[in-house]
Amino acid sequence: MDIKISLACQQQAKKYIPGMGNLLSKRPDMFSLGVWPAYYSKAQGAEIWDLDGNRYVDMSIGGIGANVLGYADPDVNAAVIEAINCGSSSSLNCPQEVELAQEICRLHPWAQMARFVRSGGEAMAVAVRIARAHSGRDMVAICGYHGWHDWYLAANIGTENALGEHLLPGLSPVGVPKALAGSVLTFRYNQIDELRNIIVEHKEKLAAIIMEPVRNIWPQPGFLESVKALAKECGAVLIFDEISSGFRMNTGGAHRLFGVDPDIAVFSKALGNGFPIAAVIGRANVMESAQKTFISSTMWTERVGPTAALATIRKHRDNDVGKHLMAIGQSVQEGWAAAAAKAGLEITVGGIFPLSHFGFTGMDPLVAKAFFVQEMLERGFLASNLFYSMYAHTKAHVDSYLKATAEVFADIRRYADAGNLEKFLRGSPSSAGFKRVT
Repeated sequence: MDIKISLACQQQAKKYIPGMGNLLSKRPDMFSLGVWPAYYSKAQGAEIWDLDGNRYVDMSIGGIGANVLGYADPDVNAAVIEAINCGSSSSLNCPQEVELAQEICRLHPWAQMARFVRSGGEAMAVAVRIARAHSGRDMVAICGYHGWHDWYLAANIGTENALGEHLLPGLSPVGVPKALAGSVLTFRYNQIDELRNIIVEHKEKLAAIIMEPVRNIWPQPGFLESVKALAKECGAVLIFDEISSGFRMNTGGAHRLFGVDPDIAVFSKALGNGFPIAAVIGRANVMESAQKTFISSTMWTERVGPTAALATIRKHRDNDVGKHLMAIGQSVQEGWAAAAAKAGLEITVGGIFPLSHFGFTGMDPLVAKAFFVQEMLERGFLASNLFYSMYAHTKAHVDSYLKATAEVFADIRRYADAGNLEKFLRGSPSSAGFKRVT
């Protein structure tokens, strides 16, 4: 498969863009450098065309989970185009932000107020600022991945890798003020005693408890309820990060399925189907604390983001998109397991169905992943060890993808048994976590 134009663009990116790109998860070395096309000319439904005109079915990261309906969804695009034609911004505010605040609070009856920004990381920073303003405290306890801002990376200051078990290992805190050391403490999912120990030692200093309500594994009975009770006991603001989990299993936050409501919830990614929008919603008494501090930005007032979110929510709800995402993801997870068993491969499979992943065991996992990536590309699929389901995915997509997966798994087993799997790589082995691009 010819990707000469795509590779040339990557060389220019290395020259002009530090780190080769603006999002770690889309860097070509996260898949297989020299093989992964990296750049697109067109995306429609579940299909992507690269710069060389090659067409792929995207059975990988679905825009890092942002394009929950599919690429260039006609209903969302139509609403956005109309908003653009009427002026995407002006000296006045757009009424869509008021409508969106009403709509997202209707989906979450425990919440009465909302603030909007344009990306998940900054939404988390806003949520933390509000919690600190409300409580008058500084420290936070976290579980999960919550972005790139100083408040979060402070967890790794002076430690070997406190965030290593929270999705991405090796996140460097270089550039984060050392004075923030000790302001962020970590606890692992379903390990309620770890949170209890934090509270015993820092009860009067804790501004917030921040966590993803669900991601890779389900909460054990009583876990989320215990987290909420501990937050209330110590006077900390409970923040659920729904940037990844929201609008996957249902229309709204995944926490609604577990019957545990936080003080603040944060959404982005799927909320706008790829258009920039993020929401911080919460209880009125907590959200009003935003007025005690300075939280403001010009581009948070443009019209495209809220318009896209309203159109996405409407289509998501009317078509019960969460049910489809769950079914598609379950089919893929079951297909991975069956294909691996048939090939005699050892793999681990996990994640909630719409955010699925697998890993190779018993061999070099990065070499096996890179081989899988390159061979699936040859068969017309953008594929990795991650699969984020979209409403545009059909049973036919899944069936053809799993057929190709079974073929590639068999090749991996054969070449690994012969001890020469790495010799068949045309690109570089995949990277794991964060590292410098050279």
